[in-house]
Amino acid sequence: MSFTDLFESGEHSRNLGHFASIANMASVNGTINEEEERLLKRFARKLDIVESEYEEVLKNPGKYPINPPNDAERRLERIHDLFEMIFADHQIDDHERFLIEKYAIGLGYDVKTAQHLIKRSIEIYTGGLDLEDYRYLLNKE
Repeated sequence: MSFTDLFESGEHSRNLGHFASIANMASVNGTINEEEERLLKRFARKLDIVESEYEEVLKNPGKYPINPPNDAERRLERIHDLFEMIFADHQIDDHERFLIEKYAIGLGYDVKTAQHLIKRSIEIYTGGLDLEDYRYLLNKE
C-alpha cells in the first residue's frame, strides 16, 4: 500500500465519521425530513460517501468515531456543516446544542472555546450562510 493510499484511506475514514455525525444530527428528532435528506445526500457527495456506506451510516450513525482533521480550517468547516444540518428545520433544540458542543470538543476544541463557538454560531446562524460569511461573522466581535 502506498503512502497516498494510506492518506486517502485515513481521509475517507475522517469523512465517514464526519458524515455519521451529520446523520446523527439529522436523526436526533426521530425522523429525517425532506430538507435533512437533501442535505445528507449533498454531504455524502461532498465527502465521497458511496451508497452502501450511506445506507450503513443511516442505520447506525453512532457507531462511527469522530476522527478530527489536523487543521483549524477543516474543523471549522465541519462545525459549519453540522449547523447547516441543524438549521435545516430553522431551529436548534437543547439536545442538538448538547450534541454539537460534544462534537466540537471531539474535534479538538477545549470546552470554553467550544461553548463560545456554539453560542456565537447560534447567535449569527440563520441557515443560509456560506462558509466565508460564517467564518467572518464568527470571528467578528
